[in-house]
This record gives sequence, structure tokens and C-alpha cells, in this order.
Amino acid sequence: MKAWTLLFSVILFGFQSLAQADSLYDIPLKTIEEAPTTLSAYEGKVLLIVNVASKCGLTPQYESLEALYQEHSSDGLVVLGFPCNQFGGQEPGTNEEIMGFCSATYGVSFPMFDKIEVNGANRHPLYTELAGEGSPFPGDIKWNFTKFLIGKDGAILNRFTPRTKPDAPEVVAAIEAALKQ
Repeated sequence: MKAWTLLFSVILFGFQSLAQADSLYDIPLKTIEEAPTTLSAYEGKVLLIVNVASKCGLTPQYESLEALYQEHSSDGLVVLGFPCNQFGGQEPGTNEEIMGFCSATYGVSFPMFDKIEVNGANRHPLYTELAGEGSPFPGDIKWNFTKFLIGKDGAILNRFTPRTKPDAPEVVAAIEAALKQ
């Protein structure tokens, strides 16, 4: 009976913490090292949130994402990577393997987070906020490397398709406009 009580408490606490998330910045997350966190450290910055995968035809976008981060981080841009294995099993590794690959292959230095689900019954609350019914850009994530641009005020400004490269003129223009606000 104690096990059921403990399980119920853990589930209830989890739902309460989600219900208490007043903004994108309050949603409970885990770093790629699996430490509990939120996006609160990035409040007031422009965010480019991307669901990523290491074994995808679009994986070379890591290079452009890192270049954007290096070029604009001093201006207030933060690229945030969220590994996801929901599309063709293209992110099968552990968090440690994912980070090792990203660092060694693409020199990724932008923040990476715990592997999550972006669609379906187990959709992470972050992606419910980004792509759920209340979002200005609702709808299921179609594939790896979908990008969401978040303004300094936490507003979702834009959604870019997986095939839209991070250094595409429309992405760069949207980031630069957001940084000026």
C-alpha cells in the first residue's frame, strides 16, 4: 500500500508542478546531464528551441545552429536542443552518447536537454506549450529539427519547418528582429 501511496504522490506532484507553470520559463525540464531545471535562466533572451536527432538527414543543421549561437549569443540569442527519438528512431542513444556525438562532430556548445517526446500522449509540456492548441503555431511536429523562435518576453514568435535551415534568410531575419525588440 505504501508503494501505491508513494506513486500517487509522485504523479500528483508532477501534475501540480505542471499546473503551476505560469509561463514557458516555469515548465520543469532536465538538462542533458539529467539535472532538474527550467528555462528561467534564459528569461529575457531570444530562444531558438529545436527538436534534434543525431542520425537524421537533417543532422548537419547542428553546424548552422552552433554558428548562429556563436554569432548571436552575445546579443542575447540562446539555441536550445531537445533530442527526440520519435521520428524514424533517429535519436536512439543515451543522453551521454548524444552529447558526445554533438560535441565531437559539430562542436555543439549550446544548451542541450534530456531526450523528450514532442507529439502524442507523452508529449512533453514544453511542446504542448509550443505546438498545442493554445499556441500561435499549433500542430504536431512533423520531423526532427522543427524550430520555434521565442521572443525576449516569452512569446512564441515563429515556427520554422525542419527543412528550413537555421541560417536561412527568413530565420536569420526573424532572429535579428527579435534581438532588436
